Order: sequence, then structure tokens, then C-alpha cells
Amino acid sequence: MNLNPVPQSMFKHKKKQIERLRASFGKCKEESFDFKIIERYFGHKNNSNAFQVLSDRTCNDLDFEELFLFMDRTNSRVGQQYLYNSLRTITVDPRRTALNEEVIRTLTKDSDLRISIQTQLEKLQKNGDYQITKLFQEEHPKPPKWFFVVKALSFTGLLSSILLFFEPQFLLLLIGVFAINFVIHFWNKKNLFQYIGSIPQLLRLNGIARYLHGIGPLKTIDSDLKTSIKVIDQVKSRMSFFKLETKLQGEFESIAWMLLELFKILFLLEPLLLFGVLKRLNTKRREIANVFEFVGRIDMLISIASLREGLETFCIPEIDKNDNSIRASEIYHPLIPNCTTNNIDVSGKSVLLTGSNMAGKTSFIRTIGLNVITGLTINTCFARFFSAPLVRVFSAIRISDDLLNDKSYYLEEVLTIKEMVGEGENEKTSLFLLDEIFKGTNTVERISAGKAVLSKLAKNGNIVFVSTHDIELADMLSKEYDLYHFSEIVDKKTVDFDYKIKKGELKTRNAIRILQINDYPDDVVGEAISISKELDKNSKVQ
Repeated sequence: MNLNPVPQSMFKHKKKQIERLRASFGKCKEESFDFKIIERYFGHKNNSNAFQVLSDRTCNDLDFEELFLFMDRTNSRVGQQYLYNSLRTITVDPRRTALNEEVIRTLTKDSDLRISIQTQLEKLQKNGDYQITKLFQEEHPKPPKWFFVVKALSFTGLLSSILLFFEPQFLLLLIGVFAINFVIHFWNKKNLFQYIGSIPQLLRLNGIARYLHGIGPLKTIDSDLKTSIKVIDQVKSRMSFFKLETKLQGEFESIAWMLLELFKILFLLEPLLLFGVLKRLNTKRREIANVFEFVGRIDMLISIASLREGLETFCIPEIDKNDNSIRASEIYHPLIPNCTTNNIDVSGKSVLLTGSNMAGKTSFIRTIGLNVITGLTINTCFARFFSAPLVRVFSAIRISDDLLNDKSYYLEEVLTIKEMVGEGENEKTSLFLLDEIFKGTNTVERISAGKAVLSKLAKNGNIVFVSTHDIELADMLSKEYDLYHFSEIVDKKTVDFDYKIKKGELKTRNAIRILQINDYPDDVVGEAISISKELDKNSKVQ
């Protein structure tokens, strides 16, 4: 007979949690993502000291959200927000990177330690944990000018409750005060609801930070964190009220909640405590941020360890700001199933890619950009070997008409590339990723403008990866660009792609042949061949 069922139940739950965490290491999450909330920390964080903050355009071009879904193996909302910010912010700190790698190695080897940390982090999986950032990043509501009335009414409620024991007539005063307090109490609910999740979770976050900081290998992440933890503890007693409020809301039907609510109305405890706590927290923003970032960073490092565990091939990149080269062995795109790997070695030049549609040009450009970003942010690349200089990343791949602002495709492209030209003159080296430059205009002007712009972008040590259908550009840019191409294999009835990058200029043309394979009328194919030959005779550019 089981005389102690609760501990036994807790033991079984704990055992299942450990088994689940052990089995999930190296695997993707299976949950929904709300990027509007996830990116809140990034959106409000001052990243002005970063080497680069990735633009929304570059993230859209490189399918950043899909990449994040694949890479996110965090166990808490705090870690999730921290990872998102880290992937969008390129910083330069070799010492920090080395420390991260040391912790990752420890957490990968010691599964028991890792799981014990993960069980703590999973306590921060409520949606309220997304709101913790509000406590140190956003402005808090301030008490209205008439707030002195709240204090006076609270005191009156207390005094009349005491005097009621001596003089029953004070019951009328108590009822009157309660009626006024009732209105003020529910006026304040809109303020309270903003923090009913975040303030109690800050207490939990602080407790978890204290636990994690007590683990030897993690202390070095922030040796001074104890000071921040103690500062937040100074408000612990006041914040505990909100923890109780949250707990009772979960048991809404309870008599305890109703009695507490009447008590709070009579003495106006909620507005007094809320504005009092917010005033104190307002002076402790840096300490709250320190605790948040400490816990978030640990969760991110576990996520990186899990990501690497699930990859067949990955490498730690070699980043050398003095070597203007990009070298990769067996590089691939992690979001493409069974992706074909490629090798490339570019030193002192940019890269111009030619080839037909669907051959792999754009995917390869995205692969390079994506690996540079993950290499510079989380020190992980999807390749057997990868080396690159310290660069900022800019792109013009997925451009479309801006109908709301009445901008044509070509104008939108012109404005985007103009920004890139400006960035190219910055003293920081840049990597520019472009797909089919100026394809929104005619052939002669496209080639003329394309050559001028691509020559300009490749100056000052910048590196450009650009795809084009214009073979003429290959001849014009051969001194500044290494030429590569992707090609297809066309037989009598099929078109196949090997997705392998090849050195040199594309020599074959298969577009008309593909029309033939797909049973276009003979007169259409014949006329196309005739016109093609005539154009080749007259000039490469018309």
C-alpha cells in the first residue's frame, strides 16, 4: 500500500522529464513559434556597439525565421529570446567565444549536468516569461498625480476598520470608503495585468540564476552575478505578493481568492504595491538584465550543443579579419533536405555565378551568407571546414514591388543596391549577396549598370557573391571576380541538376532545348533557334 502517493507521483514525473530531455538532445522542437513575442528582447535591446545588426531585409532574404525554427533547441522563453538576439547580432569578442566553447564542451560531455540545468530552465516556459524583458527594457506606468488620494483612502480604510470595533457608526464610513476603493481597485487592473506574469517570473528567474551560478563551470560566465541577484532579492518580499496573486488566479473559484480580493479592495493593496515595486525595479534595470542574460546565455549554449549533436557535419569556423578569403569544404544549406555539398576557395576576389534557373545559384549564395552569419554569431558552420574574414552581411535577393508606397520592382532594387554601395565604402569589410542584379530593366542597361555597380561593390576589400544570366558580365568582370557556374544535364526527354558548383564560365545554353523537351510546337522552337543564331552573329548585347 502506497502511504505517500504525492512524492511517488513527483518521482515518476521527474523520471519522465529526464528521459524526455535525454531523448530530445540533438532534435528539433515540436511547438509553435510566435516571432512577434520572441523578437521583443532583440527589438528593444541597444545593440549599437555590435559589429553588425542584421537587417530585416537580409533576414528575409536568407529565410531567417525558418533557420531559427531549425536551430532553436532552447528550454526556456528567456533562452529563446536570447538566442534570437544573438543570431541577429554580430559581435567581436574572442574571449567570450572561447568561454562559450568551453561551456558547450562541458555540457555536451556531462549529460547529467546538462539535464539538471535543463530541468531548471524548463521552469521558465510560461508565456509570462516572455514579458520579463518589459521589466528592464520598457517604460513603466507612473502613478497619476492624484495618487496621494490612494494612500489616504488606504489609511482611511485601515483606520475605520479599527475604530469599527469601538464605534459601530464607523461602518457607514467603511462602506463608503470600500465603494470608492472598489472603483480605484478595478481601474488599476489594466496596469496589474501587464505585470501579473512578468513580476512573479522574475522571482523564479532570479532563483534559477542563483542555482546555475552555483555550478562551477558556469560561474565564469559572469563572476559578478551574485551582486545582481542580491539587488533583486531586496524587492523579493514585495514581489511575492504578485506570485500569490498568480497562484490564486489559477484557482479562481476558491474562497481564498475572494477573501483576498475583498481585503485588497479595502486597503488598495494592489495599486500601492504595484507602483511601489515598479518604482524599485526601475532603479534595478541593469541587474535584471544581467540575470536575464546569464540564464539566457546558458540556455543558448545548451541549444548550440544540441544543434551540433543533431548534425552529421558541422565545424567551428576560422575567422581571420586580416585574410580576405572565403574557403569552404563540403558546405551545405541546413534547411534543404539531403542538400548537395560544395567546395569553394576564393581569395582576394569576388564570385560571379552563372547558370540556368533551378540549377542552384541562389541556394548557394544563401548557403554562403547563412554560414557566415552562424559562424560569426554562434561559432557553428554547416560544413566540413569553413573560413572567412570578419564581415558584415548585406543582401538583395528577394525584392518585390512595394505597392503600398507605389514603388516598382526596379526602383525598389535601385534603392536597395544604393544602400549597399554606401555600405561598401565603410571601413568595415562587407559581404554582399545579390541575385540577378537589375533584372527589372532592359538587357543593355542591365549589363552596363550591373558591371559598374559590381565593380564598385568589390572595392575596399569587400566580397560579392552575385548570380546572373548575363554571360557578358563574366567577360567584363573577369579581373575582379572569380567565375563559377551551375549546370544541368539535358538528354532527349529529361533535365537533371547535380547542384555542384563548377569553376569557370558557363559555356552551354539549354533554354531552347528545354522548350523542345517539353513539347513546344516545332515552329516556335525553330524560330527561337534561328533568332538565337542571328543574335550571336550580330553582337553579344543588343
